[in-house]
Amino acid sequence: MSTGVPERDEQFEMLDCSAVVADIWLLLDDECDAGARDRLQGHLDGCPSCLEHYGVQRQLKELISRKCGNDAAPDGLRERLRLEIRRSVTIRQTVYRTEQ
Repeated sequence: MSTGVPERDEQFEMLDCSAVVADIWLLLDDECDAGARDRLQGHLDGCPSCLEHYGVQRQLKELISRKCGNDAAPDGLRERLRLEIRRSVTIRQTVYRTEQ
């Protein structure tokens, strides 16, 4: 019996959360455009798990900033870290898909 309300698609939600988690540092570093920022913030507002992850990452960023004297990371290091984070999210998504 259909109620007209779509069923939750847990796989879509998991992939969406993975994408948000991968982009949290873009939001924290204010390195995304207004549309991406609104999309990320909208997801965080409705997803307690991602919001908690965002809070942890924000605190980590603040701690690093305090301990490193607000020195900026070299561009090469930042890019390598960004690529590594994206790669780890892709691996997790691939593992999640093959386990189902």
